[in-house]
Amino acid sequence: MEFNFLEYLALFFTALTVVGVLTPLSRRVALEIEFLDAPTESHKTHKEAIPYLGGVAIIAGTCLTTYMAIVVSGKTGTLSLVSAVLIPAVLMGVVGFFDDVKKLSPWPRFIVQNLFGLAIAMILITTSTLGSPTGNTMIDVAITIIWIVGITNSINFLDNIDGGASGTVAISSFFLFVLALQGGQYAIAALSLVLTGATAGFLLWNKPPARIYMGDAGALFLGILLATLTLRFDPNPINKSASFALPILLLAVPILDTSVAVISRLRRKISPFQGGQDHLSHRLMRAGLSKRQTVLSLWIMSAFYCLIAVAISNAPFNLENIFVAIVAVTWLVSFVLFLNTAAEPG
Repeated sequence: MEFNFLEYLALFFTALTVVGVLTPLSRRVALEIEFLDAPTESHKTHKEAIPYLGGVAIIAGTCLTTYMAIVVSGKTGTLSLVSAVLIPAVLMGVVGFFDDVKKLSPWPRFIVQNLFGLAIAMILITTSTLGSPTGNTMIDVAITIIWIVGITNSINFLDNIDGGASGTVAISSFFLFVLALQGGQYAIAALSLVLTGATAGFLLWNKPPARIYMGDAGALFLGILLATLTLRFDPNPINKSASFALPILLLAVPILDTSVAVISRLRRKISPFQGGQDHLSHRLMRAGLSKRQTVLSLWIMSAFYCLIAVAISNAPFNLENIFVAIVAVTWLVSFVLFLNTAAEPG
């Protein structure tokens, strides 16, 4: 599924345009049927009811652009790989949409997401569409399941502020495109760029002040798709520690956000799945940043870690581990600072 420069540009702008057009249409439908996210819970950061259904636009735009590219380019040999990645993500989006409609309580929702994540991991394994991070099948299966479930929920957790999840996913997927392209993994590069365009198109309507939300349908779709693409990414020819570090760095901010929120709740002896104002965005706003400044800070942090991933992938072999050690310390310092700064009131 190799494309030239103009074809890659076409992929990006097609996805951006399709989602950019579908999103206001989804917003209009949501307003007509009163499918709204009312700020009735303590962890909500918006003041007025905001329409959902943004996730439907993201899912439709991503799938339309991808399959249209395959048909137009004639690269039908990638159809099975692309479908093995996209179809499970769409099904996860359907689960998220059901959650948006029915408002499941945290534990049933988490159990359903995990069971579905396990099923998707098994699909990837049986269709031979997952990477092999260690070369040991049993360990790779365990890593696959943990990664899919963890990242899917991390993207969902990060969707707690206007533009937080959509902007961060756009940044992560763009840098995954860069890494996959320089590694000759053209199918992963193309799908990543489509994802970048789709989230950028949605971001036009989701940036502060947001006019529409993606809901769990969009967040779970993006989470499973990004988790799967990073699993499929093969960061050769760098060493093992660096190869493990690259996907983590691409998603360092969602992982940081989830880690801070979960540990904070456990320290306060409450359920980690209970909503609260203990995410990175809440802490930054309590520290005095505006909503726009907060989401911009999250994007800058994400870009920083992604740039480090690119630097590691291009570093001399003997410097890779040094870079990994430095960035690991940086992440841990950030974790401690966020965990102990501007904690949730009460």
